[in-house]
Amino acid sequence: MTAAQRERAALVATMSEIGPDAPTLCEGWTTRDLAAHLVVRERRLDAAPGIAIPFLAGYTDKVQRRTASSTGWDELVDKVSSGPPLLSPFKLLDSVANMDEMFIHHEDVRRAQPGWEPRSLDAETIAALRRPVGMMARLTMGKVPARVTLQTPEGETVAVVGSGPGLTVTGDIGELTLFVAGRDEARLTFSDAQAAQAVRAARRGL
Repeated sequence: MTAAQRERAALVATMSEIGPDAPTLCEGWTTRDLAAHLVVRERRLDAAPGIAIPFLAGYTDKVQRRTASSTGWDELVDKVSSGPPLLSPFKLLDSVANMDEMFIHHEDVRRAQPGWEPRSLDAETIAALRRPVGMMARLTMGKVPARVTLQTPEGETVAVVGSGPGLTVTGDIGELTLFVAGRDEARLTFSDAQAAQAVRAARRGL
């Protein structure tokens, strides 16, 4: 199994364990809503563009709500588990298209539950997350009001984005991935509290 496939399996296991009505970090979404989002993303190519394009978001939301309400929980989870159809671009580009999606949404589920702690990630998962962080940071943080340096605890610079006062954000690759995606529950350290507050207040995430 690839790192993306293992992360999908881990997400499915977590969702199966806590059930359809658990909260997530995605505002207003339960685990049922999140599962429906993943199913629509991978199986409804007519509705998937609205995930990223605001003009089309209304239709996507309508399809997602219908999917969540009309599909049994076990069936939803099974569809997430089996992944996209054979000829889907999400299938053909699985490691590129799905690694971040599965990891971030797995943490959306995990970190909305009481008593969560960061996971210890294996080397393959870390490498798979490390590759897209710089590009994602440029997409999501290009306009933040600080010159942000993302670095690991070992001092490796992962990306430098934004403009304004300098801010160094330090954390493991998984935590940096979550931060770039707009999740404030990431475990990080910040070199400047005021700049960090301004960056957190700015829109991040795709």
